[in-house]
Amino acid sequence: MGVLITVLAVFAVAGLVLLALSVRNVQQYEKGVVFRFGRLLPDIRGPGLRVIRPIGDRMRKVSVQTEVLGIPPQGSITADNVTLTVDAVVYFKVIDPVKALVNVRNYPAAVSQIAQTSLRSVIGRADLDTLLSDRDHINAELKKVMDAPTEEPWGLRIERVEIKDIALPESMMRSMSKQAEAERERRARVIAADGEFEASQRLTDAAATMADTPGALQLRLLQTVVDVSAEKNSTLVMPFPVEMLRFFEHQSRETGGASDGRVTHRISRSTRRPAAPTGVVIPEPAISAPAIPAPAIPAPAIPAPAIAPAFSLSGERVGSGGKRIGGRAEVAGERRDDWPTRRDAEESLNG
Repeated sequence: MGVLITVLAVFAVAGLVLLALSVRNVQQYEKGVVFRFGRLLPDIRGPGLRVIRPIGDRMRKVSVQTEVLGIPPQGSITADNVTLTVDAVVYFKVIDPVKALVNVRNYPAAVSQIAQTSLRSVIGRADLDTLLSDRDHINAELKKVMDAPTEEPWGLRIERVEIKDIALPESMMRSMSKQAEAERERRARVIAADGEFEASQRLTDAAATMADTPGALQLRLLQTVVDVSAEKNSTLVMPFPVEMLRFFEHQSRETGGASDGRVTHRISRSTRRPAAPTGVVIPEPAISAPAIPAPAIPAPAIPAPAIAPAFSLSGERVGSGGKRIGGRAEVAGERRDDWPTRRDAEESLNG
């Protein structure tokens, strides 16, 4: 009896062990793939308690959740020969557990390598401006490049690819900042010029309107006076109307023209010749020929006579004849005697 109980207990324990080995728990976010003696079974086990053969069957669980894979920074050269470093992130999920287990080994590592090579190739085909301004296009192209080798052969779907950061060299960053500053300054100047142009057009329209309506200018003048007086200023500046200056100028021109007419009329009346009586012959006034002035004949230059120095080497005062002269009066007289007279000049001209 004791032996029978022992055998039953052994069988019970063996049954419990076999039952524990044949029951598998599959989570809701997982799929179970069963291999029997190394051969794939066509049925894919869903979530819940699943029973397999304890001997010969082996179940592999594959998560169908979306996985996030970070791509390490990759150094690359753009199409316009700019060296930069780019890192990205990839979101993918398993859509076919059988292909993910059978066709590729360690599919997360394979996706990481595909992402790195695709990122370098896509960046090499794009220029720096596109890479910085149109990231959506770069992300879409990168996703398209990665979908081709992963979705159909490996049973993986690339849901999203995002470029996280773009590291530029310091020299390139300084150049881009200068370019952006110059572009902002250009836009500011263009906007200011457009504002000045629009303001000039509005001022032209306002001036035309005020010219058609003289009262508008007066109202504008009064409004300006009100605005100035509102600031509590002790000095009030009153602008002088330009129309008044033009009025005075017009009046002065008319007055000057009328006075010139009256003077001309008086002169014409005063110079009118009186009527001659009947039978009296008035002789015509003799017209004399105008006097022609004789041409002025310049007098020839008469060289001045050589005058001996008033002082000799010995310190004595001598005249032109070599005689000694005492005072200043004698020196002056000596010089006057040597001067040519008017008669001498006329004789020289006639001769």
